[in-house]
Amino acid sequence: MKLMLHYIKKHVGMFLIAVAFLTIETFADLLQPTFMSYIVDRGVKGQEMGLILRYGLIMLGITALGAVGAVVRNIYASRTSQLIGKEIRLDIYEKVQALSYENIDRLQPASIITRITNDVTQMQNFINGIMRIMLKAPVTCIGAVVLIIFQMPRLLPLMLVILVCAGLLIYGNMKLGYPRFDRMQKKLDGLNRISREFLSAIRVVKAFRAEEQEREKFRDASWQFAEAGISSMRVMAVFGPLINLTVNAGIVMMLWLSGREMSGEIGRLMACVNYMTQVLFALGMVSNILNSAVRAVASSARVQEILNEVPAQQEAMEASMQEQIPEGSVTFRQTSFSYAGTARPAVRDASFSVKEGETIGIIGPTGSGKSTLVNLVPRFYDATEGQVLVGGLDVTQMSMAQLRQIIAVVPQKALLFTGTIQENLRWGDKNATLEEIRRAAGAACAEEFVAQLPEGYDTQLGQGGVNLSGGQKQRLSIARALLKKPRILILDDCTSALDATTEAQVLAGIRRESEGMTVLLVSQRISTVMKADAILCMEDGKICGFGSHEDLMADCEPYKAIYRSQIGNEGSQTEGGAFHG
Repeated sequence: MKLMLHYIKKHVGMFLIAVAFLTIETFADLLQPTFMSYIVDRGVKGQEMGLILRYGLIMLGITALGAVGAVVRNIYASRTSQLIGKEIRLDIYEKVQALSYENIDRLQPASIITRITNDVTQMQNFINGIMRIMLKAPVTCIGAVVLIIFQMPRLLPLMLVILVCAGLLIYGNMKLGYPRFDRMQKKLDGLNRISREFLSAIRVVKAFRAEEQEREKFRDASWQFAEAGISSMRVMAVFGPLINLTVNAGIVMMLWLSGREMSGEIGRLMACVNYMTQVLFALGMVSNILNSAVRAVASSARVQEILNEVPAQQEAMEASMQEQIPEGSVTFRQTSFSYAGTARPAVRDASFSVKEGETIGIIGPTGSGKSTLVNLVPRFYDATEGQVLVGGLDVTQMSMAQLRQIIAVVPQKALLFTGTIQENLRWGDKNATLEEIRRAAGAACAEEFVAQLPEGYDTQLGQGGVNLSGGQKQRLSIARALLKKPRILILDDCTSALDATTEAQVLAGIRRESEGMTVLLVSQRISTVMKADAILCMEDGKICGFGSHEDLMADCEPYKAIYRSQIGNEGSQTEGGAFHG
């Protein structure tokens, strides 16, 4: 609730305007039955048309005033809640951008999406409801009770009993509803996660004809969400009618008690019945808004968890930032890293150095820690032990902007964004000319297929570049990195979708454009790395060899095993795919 109040304070002016016009609307509603009783008891009973007309015009004016109040209240309530929803989403998004991979892994992307969308919507609806219903309901309820007692003082004990019973029912509704709505939001997280996994892997699902298996997973998650929703709605289904029963029983008791006393004052009796109906409506509104409050509080807690998340990686202090950009050497000093929740290190006691302008090939079996190792350089993760230095500076003592300004990464999975090819490539350099874009694309062997597209570099890409092949996406990702002209270029198995001939052409293009750059080249293919300045061979998270191809063939058994499996015992050391020739 504190989180929502924090955002309401930012728009307190509009909020108070909405509340002011809500008050006008509420008092207009409360005055209607009183003037109706005057018409019946004074005008109709006395057959005085002048009184009937006068009170009728007053009622018409009150109705018009209430309508104006309702219109203005709706305008300001909707605007305020929409602005607050926008600000909460933006704050969550900015917070997520500041978090490290470790934080994202723990929070889970599907859950973050649910919080940005569904949870914020719950909070937004509640804030809108405060200005439309929450404040109106208690004022209406209290005002109606006061006016009933004013009309019939003897009904005070009855009204107290009704209010106490209704209050207990509403409290029970909240007490039982909160944990159920919280559970429902968590089940929605699971449903979104399964949906996201299916949509991102739909080609694999279809290729393995696993539609039924995925359907079962989705059906199970959907049923769990439905069960949580049914449990939540069951609480409302029980308590809502009980509140109605309490108030309606009060109306019956009121009619029975006032039958003789007010037999000649039908208007007052009508007014009391109308006020009891308003009490019933107000209590129903209170019950509904409190159900909404339960959801909003549960959602607010989930949003607050993200906003309170402490980044696993801390930015360096401004004083520690170097004015000049560091050079591109990379050094690992007894570096180890373990993923959160795992006991076994992904990288263990890694120590090596790469001079600026050198190319280092990194090879090893799947799961040996190659990608994890290079992810420590741009601080996607921080080493749990030891140091990683860039340009002689500990990366934890550099600002993220300073560090990543000199690094370009081409990940294993090529990632493109919705937009044109030109817009995607300009992520490398937003001020790049078309000539510079074409040169980078040419080096990555992307110029040829882009030129064949009807709109060339203005071709619109779908989400993730779905209208391109895997190899085409990889080549565009490489071109984007080259366009940045970094000091350190990390190529994380980024040519896996290319055939040997195309890979050789791409690597030759990279070699031309990366002169002076420090290149960390991760690959599964020994032909890709065998002519690098040095090769780092990894196995089970440890460096088992570091040196030239000839050095490793002489004394590194894991490297020799990879060579034999790919080239053969008597294989020719073909240099077609080599990075350096």
